[in-house]
Amino acid sequence: MRVLIIRTGALGDIVHGLPVLTALRRARPRAWIGWLVEEKWAPLLAGHADLDSLITVNLKPWRKRPFAGRTWRQGRELLEALDRASPEIVLDLMGNHKAGVLAGLSGADLRIGLARRFRREPSSAWWINHPVMPRGVHAVERALSLLDGLGIEPQPADFGADKLFTQSSSAEQDSDERADTVLRQELQPPFVLLHPGAGWENKRYPAERWGQVAQHLSAAGLAVRVAGGPAEEDLVRRVVAASQGAAHLTEASDIPSLGHLLRRASLVLGGDTGPIHLAHALGTPVLSLMGPTDPATHGPYAAPQRALALSLACSFCHQRLGSPRACLWGLSPKVVADRALDLLTHAQQHDGDPS
Repeated sequence: MRVLIIRTGALGDIVHGLPVLTALRRARPRAWIGWLVEEKWAPLLAGHADLDSLITVNLKPWRKRPFAGRTWRQGRELLEALDRASPEIVLDLMGNHKAGVLAGLSGADLRIGLARRFRREPSSAWWINHPVMPRGVHAVERALSLLDGLGIEPQPADFGADKLFTQSSSAEQDSDERADTVLRQELQPPFVLLHPGAGWENKRYPAERWGQVAQHLSAAGLAVRVAGGPAEEDLVRRVVAASQGAAHLTEASDIPSLGHLLRRASLVLGGDTGPIHLAHALGTPVLSLMGPTDPATHGPYAAPQRALALSLACSFCHQRLGSPRACLWGLSPKVVADRALDLLTHAQQHDGDPS
């Protein structure tokens, strides 16, 4: 059996697909398993023990310059990689036309995906030939549902945390060393990591309020660090400034260094964003501030106590807007800090038990 998983991005969505990989390898130990992913997210899966092949794409530049020579060259390289992989089965974890086209280009005879009305882009069901009905409502459960198409019995989700960030390349070692260096500088455990960024502006808790959260946590005796993605430097600086000395900047400039930092944190706070889902998958306690998205579908999996959300008439609108709204503004920094302290105390009492 040769199976290709298609989940190109983003970080949190790939994390939500990891239990599919774990379950597939456990049920079909002799299968060839590949994963098609955007180049920028490939370090998350690099060296994964359950993967036989990692096929990367770089689709964003293709859309901007579809007729450029580089685009055509990369397209040819992708087709050659898919031809070498020769998958018999594709698992479409995305439910849109992008994944559908990639599934078609793979040449796989069996293309499994969610049924039409459960797809992000319903008309993309044209690309699949084995639709399945989702089990459960969370993104993790919906992804695992695709294994029904292979006759694999349902089982508890396993993110395979011990198989992440295990590659021993020089780049990985450098990332590990950078993370260790950062944590040795003015940092005493336990420490809390704030990761305030998010893909949507209205998923971002205001920087000024994150600063107040940091002040509350610092007053409780905790060291507080703030990290962000490559395009979030200004946001991180604003959070640090608003903390009035309670929080300090830390660097996590790439995915491996972020992973090592998340593993070492005592608690990670953020919105509905990839680093929060990655920290949760790694077994680190998290607190996710949920605004436009529903904790039942996009919160920390199987851990409702690790999501904080208000129940308003407009809650969970799932609309991408240009600024945070009442669903996030209504969460006071004191309430956020108190919930974080409760989770941290619980985690210490249960020696890291993820429940």
